[in-house]
Amino acid sequence: MSLKIRVVTHNPGKVREYQSSLGGYGLEMEHINREYDEVQTDHLEEVVDKGMKQLHAEGLRDFMIDDSGLFVNAFGGFPGVYSAYVQKTVGNPGVLKLMNGIEDRSATFRCCIGTWIGNERIIVTGVCPGEILHEARGTGGFGYDPIFSPDGKRSFAEIPTEDKNAISHRGAAVRMLADELRKRGIIN
Repeated sequence: MSLKIRVVTHNPGKVREYQSSLGGYGLEMEHINREYDEVQTDHLEEVVDKGMKQLHAEGLRDFMIDDSGLFVNAFGGFPGVYSAYVQKTVGNPGVLKLMNGIEDRSATFRCCIGTWIGNERIIVTGVCPGEILHEARGTGGFGYDPIFSPDGKRSFAEIPTEDKNAISHRGAAVRMLADELRKRGIIN
């Protein structure tokens, strides 16, 4: 028997990554393209917590949401929680232009996942350190994947999904989530 989890996101790529990572636990991901308020704060966890409370109050059950961000050290962590906005407005070319002449290219991808299954609320955050490349590379993934490298060699967009899930911020958060779901008896 599988448990259906509603993944609330505008990005079907995230749903595919979650299905690839969590499908083996008997979880089935259903894409829900639905709006919820994203509070303006510097913390992914606060954005996720408030979004979960709103969606639950509106009657949604057995769901998950996430908020991810690219935190560039040279910019004091920016774009961080504003990553989606920056991606929409200036995109990868704009970020690369901002990085011109900057030696410290270190960055961290973070992914905060929140689930509300039955009466169980879980919030976890996965982290992947890496760096901003000097040019976009690869055709896989989405968002900042072509300009972020976890190892200084390949961009996330050049790494197959299964390999990316093993090292990415989202992959780390999914493993943490699976551990919590097991501890609470929701999955085996």
